[in-house]
Amino acid sequence: MTEPHLTPARLDALTDQARALPRRRLHLNLHAGPYEPCQRLVNAMEPDSYIPPHRHVGHTTNECLLALRGAFALIIFDEAGTPLQALQFGGPAPDLEVVELSPAVWHTVIALETGSVLFETKSGPYRAESAKVAAPWAPPEYDPAADAYLAGLTAWARHRLEDG
Repeated sequence: MTEPHLTPARLDALTDQARALPRRRLHLNLHAGPYEPCQRLVNAMEPDSYIPPHRHVGHTTNECLLALRGAFALIIFDEAGTPLQALQFGGPAPDLEVVELSPAVWHTVIALETGSVLFETKSGPYRAESAKVAAPWAPPEYDPAADAYLAGLTAWARHRLEDG
């Protein structure tokens, strides 16, 4: 038997590395390669990490997200980019422990606490051309408008989550 991949020390190291990166997040693939039919990864994220809203058009099965540490908000958008729903997973009072997302749904994930780590799985194989389609109505990563957009989304999500 091999050493487990997800020890507390390994998650600590992943979180520390994510904090040092410009993107403020870092993933660790648990699958052997992009050809595998089940893609599995761990993603360490900080609250100032911006994942542009996107959808997965090449997948025919749900994406599954599980908070291993910290707390997250999954934000669902309509076709025009209006946020419709915020679901908390992880943290002291989550809406859900596990979030399943149907294929082709516009979404993003925001870390609500520093040191947050999530587990993600979706169908493979990974194909770069269809793995993630960026929303045309949201700023891309590294765009000067991305920080303000993320701040607005975070405020919207926190307000929605507090109101229940």
